[in-house]
Amino acid sequence: MPSRVVIATRESPLALWQANHVKAWLEHRYPQLQVELLGMTTQGDRILDVTLNKIGGKGLFVKELETALAEGRADLAVHSMKDVPMLLPEGFMLAAIGEREDPRDAFVSSKYRHVDELPEGSVVGTSSLRREAQLRARRPDLIIKPLRGNVGTRLRKLDDGEFDAIILAAAGLKRLGLGERIASLIDVNDSLPAPGQGALGLEIRSDRLDLLALLAPFNDEYSAACVTAERTLSQRLNGSCQVPLAAYCTVEDEHFLRLRGLVAYPDGSHSVYAESNGTLKSAAALGGQVADLLRTEGATSILQALAHGA
Repeated sequence: MPSRVVIATRESPLALWQANHVKAWLEHRYPQLQVELLGMTTQGDRILDVTLNKIGGKGLFVKELETALAEGRADLAVHSMKDVPMLLPEGFMLAAIGEREDPRDAFVSSKYRHVDELPEGSVVGTSSLRREAQLRARRPDLIIKPLRGNVGTRLRKLDDGEFDAIILAAAGLKRLGLGERIASLIDVNDSLPAPGQGALGLEIRSDRLDLLALLAPFNDEYSAACVTAERTLSQRLNGSCQVPLAAYCTVEDEHFLRLRGLVAYPDGSHSVYAESNGTLKSAAALGGQVADLLRTEGATSILQALAHGA
């Protein structure tokens, strides 16, 4: 077992909470282990005036952390799984996926309690094409505007009156002790979550077998299976920030999974939905199965249209 572990992390309050959460877990489980944080600013943190789908996607939040791992300046990186590209670069792997926090989207507003209470023409902020597409399908009368920045920045823009409401991940708000800012949690039937939303992943170099053994107890079998199914679905459909794609898996009992998937046009004009069940041990196969079902329902035409800028 190593005597010292360095965790690479972004320096946003939520990223630091996540890194400190893993740090505390390591220190509790391995009292002799020295654990340090290496704070970093990623390109995704620096570019805040453009939406992610226009500047390269969520990989902008992890590239610098992976460079620190490759150079040996850090041993592991802590990620929100919804920010991790579906294919990791060669030489890297996910060592563990922790127990999932609430995966739902949260409706945040100081004026209204629920999406359905918003008057026609209300301005809603979100950084996600997935959220935007599902919200537009439900409320085409709303004005949806892009919203970037960390959680505190987004809440401040809401409080300053730039938006009537904003949509955020419930997990981030709860982890930061800001659960009271949630006006209501959006049912997954109205806003199907992103692949991996609410789950933390630990990334290491593939050759660090010592860390793989060290971090194995952090892995939650059920959360890992669900995230694997969701990410496999997205990977099969070439999911990215440019595609409004949702995937949400639940454990129906100890041995079976239910996976739901959705692909939509950003304007909410049309979407396709599919779901299926599978066993806990065949999570990846279930992801592939639902991806195929989505293609059968018409996802391919949506994906091709988006690829050509439609």
